Amino acid sequence: MSTPAPSLPLLDAAADLAADPMPQPPPEPDFDACCGNGCDPCIFDLHDLEMDRYRQALRAWRERHPDATPQRP
Repeated sequence: MSTPAPSLPLLDAAADLAADPMPQPPPEPDFDACCGNGCDPCIFDLHDLEMDRYRQALRAWRERHPDATPQRP
């Protein structure tokens, strides 16, 4: 009777991260992109909403990958 090969948790973790990469923040709009006419919503308001979605996605990702080390861009 043969014993099963031990699992390789580091490779499993790397495969998990490759299949489920860490969310990246949305690019910040350039200050020159705002027309200054008081648009509703302003491009910066839209960026704030995207940042909220990013933070939620990042929180969920961290729950799925509690041992992952955040990577710096």
